[in-house]
Amino acid sequence: MDWWENNRCPVDSCSIISCPLPKLRVNPNYNTHQDLLPFLKEDLILVEWSGELLDLSDVYSQVLQDTVKRVHLGFDRYIKGDKNGKRSGKPRFKSESSFKSFTYPQALDSWIKGNFIKLPKIGEVEIILHRSLPSGFKVKTCIVSKKADGWYITLSLEDRKVPLLPSIEIVPTVKNSNGLDAVLDGDAFIATSEGELLPSVKAFRKNQEKLAKISKKKSTKKKGSAKRRKLASQEAKLHQKIARSRKDHHFKTSHQLTITGKKVFFVEDLDLKNLTLRNKAKQDENGKFLPNHQAQKSGLNKSFLDAGFGQFVDILSYIAEKAGGQVIKVKPNYTSQICCNCDAYAPKELSDRIHDCKACDVGIINRDINAAVNIKRVGLGVFPTIKSRRGKLVIESSGSMSTLKEIREFTRSLYHTACS
Repeated sequence: MDWWENNRCPVDSCSIISCPLPKLRVNPNYNTHQDLLPFLKEDLILVEWSGELLDLSDVYSQVLQDTVKRVHLGFDRYIKGDKNGKRSGKPRFKSESSFKSFTYPQALDSWIKGNFIKLPKIGEVEIILHRSLPSGFKVKTCIVSKKADGWYITLSLEDRKVPLLPSIEIVPTVKNSNGLDAVLDGDAFIATSEGELLPSVKAFRKNQEKLAKISKKKSTKKKGSAKRRKLASQEAKLHQKIARSRKDHHFKTSHQLTITGKKVFFVEDLDLKNLTLRNKAKQDENGKFLPNHQAQKSGLNKSFLDAGFGQFVDILSYIAEKAGGQVIKVKPNYTSQICCNCDAYAPKELSDRIHDCKACDVGIINRDINAAVNIKRVGLGVFPTIKSRRGKLVIESSGSMSTLKEIREFTRSLYHTACS
């Protein structure tokens, strides 16, 4: 941090002519910090910003080296950015309560004996082993992490004899593919092109009143007091319960979709970060703020985040790949506004929850199922080309009429099933 503050000059507030830059010092990096560790272990270290005295000799050497690596990666993300050039925030000092994990980069099989694991500089710790280590695998790394309900140990295993699975290219067809549309209406979570509405769990919505009650009570307690720490622990455990319920629901839904035998799943390529942004403020000529419907948008944002569509797509990709399938993201533009049977333009507001096309005999179907079928058509390359000319939408013909015919027959069967 000291090197960064003393070796930079903002070009918008400092003239190079009148304010010459000093000679740049050597940039401290991972190797220079690592070389300091043996000297830092010789005596107690005073932390200036917190006043703590640290005895680094009580910490395992490789754990300290991994901490230095974290600092190095944090500054690289801040100064250089990632592969896309996007920079992270400025690295911050972490207190004892904020440092929630440490890593042993070179763990050994001999550390685990029965229901105990022997951690260097800590000793034997009793554990609940999730499952026995498979034969032929070697323990590579060990990550000890602290969560709301206790400590967890994550072991990374390796067996070089395990062959790599060959990548098999899957050609999407009408029979082996399924279109998925994200739903936020009622108790539905996902609409499929097969005519199903899979239920949601709404983990946060079901616990938000209890969470708000604990949070309000915690805010009245003095910072650092035992009562505040106790309420903070209850709040953290409730957040953990919400996150686990949501993740468990995503896994169960993914398995429910993959056991149908489908190999290709077309999902919406949603920009969730932009979808959950606040509305821009509106002002009149006198500078008075006008209504911008942020109250309604806040409820929609909460539902988006509670559903966790981004995490669901990641889990579905993992489960589908294990089952020999794949997940393909497609653009969802106009998929809810076009009839999946006749390609007619049927505009709808967000509050309109049914699709009733007057141009064909598809009848009344759920708008999300109509969108799911269109998402499947986008993935198969048979969705019509749409262009905007003078404020009006112009719908052009699809690419493959044979596949489109099969999809239309399927939508008609959906309609007849609903009527019966």
